Amino acid sequence: MDRRVFIVAGALFTFLMALSARYGFHRDELYFLDCGRHLAASYVDQPIFSPLVARLALELFGVSLTALRLWPSLAAGGTVVLGGLLAREFGGGRLAQLLGALGVATAPALLGADHILDTTPFDLLAWTALAWVVVRIGRTGDTRLWIAAGAILGLGLTNKHSIAFFAVALVAGTVLSRGSALLTNRSFLIGAVIAAAFTVPDLWWQATHHWPTIGMTHALAQENGGLKNVVVFVFSQIFMAAPVLIGVWVAGLRFLWRSGNPLWRGLVWSYGLLFVFFAATTGSKPYYIAATYFFLIAAGAVALEHQWIAEPRRLRRLVGALAVSLAVTVCLTLPVLPARWIGWTASLDPVPTETVGWPELVHTVADVWHRLPAPQRDHAVIFTGNYGEAGAINELGRKDGLPEAVSGQNNVWYWGPGNPRATTVVAVVQGNPASGTSQFVTQLRSDFSDVVAVATLENRPGITNQEEGGHIYICTRLRHSWGSLWPSFKFYS
Repeated sequence: MDRRVFIVAGALFTFLMALSARYGFHRDELYFLDCGRHLAASYVDQPIFSPLVARLALELFGVSLTALRLWPSLAAGGTVVLGGLLAREFGGGRLAQLLGALGVATAPALLGADHILDTTPFDLLAWTALAWVVVRIGRTGDTRLWIAAGAILGLGLTNKHSIAFFAVALVAGTVLSRGSALLTNRSFLIGAVIAAAFTVPDLWWQATHHWPTIGMTHALAQENGGLKNVVVFVFSQIFMAAPVLIGVWVAGLRFLWRSGNPLWRGLVWSYGLLFVFFAATTGSKPYYIAATYFFLIAAGAVALEHQWIAEPRRLRRLVGALAVSLAVTVCLTLPVLPARWIGWTASLDPVPTETVGWPELVHTVADVWHRLPAPQRDHAVIFTGNYGEAGAINELGRKDGLPEAVSGQNNVWYWGPGNPRATTVVAVVQGNPASGTSQFVTQLRSDFSDVVAVATLENRPGITNQEEGGHIYICTRLRHSWGSLWPSFKFYS
């Protein structure tokens, strides 16, 4: 292995960690911290792995942004190393291995995901690791490696269900490539059993909670369906890897197809099958197949390596364009600009804007809460419109003496309404109309006789995000008990 691959991986890890404390927590990170405090065998919107990592960070370091982001940064470094390993397995030399690693390290999909704790950093790592083992089996014919593939798949399934579709597409693609003989052996069966064993806790939790993830999937399909989102999905694939590398991963597709290797051809089939499937079912979730570009770039680097060696000027132009692409990507996806400048990036990548404003939200809620008379506070709950707001109050509001907030979104609903006999509800309502704000307020007005706005949500940089311009309401004179109203607030998104 070319040692420069490890230099690239280490540089990316160091860069991500250097930026880890800028801006603030992302809403999903706050949610995962909450999930980590409510450990379960699974959750509505993901299995246990990411909440378990959040819990580990809490136990080791407390509520720390840098400590929480250590783990996705490590995942990023590991994925970069796998990019180099993939190129080596495809038969590439030192240059192809370096370009395989650089292709992963500069991918907007990786940079946009791996600087926050979410399921995606570990999902990208798991997909790439599984692809690497499959490529190695294809090169060596050593089917005993299916056991390792099963373990990787199983671990990936404890983090996110989407890797199962990758596994199914790989199997289907291998069969279509006349490689069935590589799948009909004891090691493949053992690997499949190992992978299935990892899913038992998740399936048990789902079954005992009436399969909420199916409801969640249906809700996401309704949100993200339609021709417009299909077009967004297709167009966005240009930006999963650096756009200047389109020619490289297209060359990778051609290289794998012409290889005649059933497993390598199966990777091409898996890309095509997953492209069509996720475009039709998830619409605006283009990053679901982001990891496929990592093995395609590695294959393309191998296919073009000799041309680059023969024409170093061409290689220099590519590296220069890649550097420019990286600079633009970093400004759009990572917290390098002053926070007050990033409002314009929301339409391209909303992640940075959703890491701003949580301390101000918590301070505003605390001010409203502590202005309530003590007898009223004793019979009050804080109710938020989404899990990010609940997580911000629960993780950042402890020092302000705030009680645990509740929400109807996703898994937070399962943790209950707080005090079921509450007579006052302090409701936090976000400002983004597209997020169902008016519907939420309408529901509050139908359940309470008095709903009074008492504060407005603002963030210090003044950028537009989901919470900016929202309000805090004090809701009293319930028409039914708070506990009996709780089921009606459940929603998935």
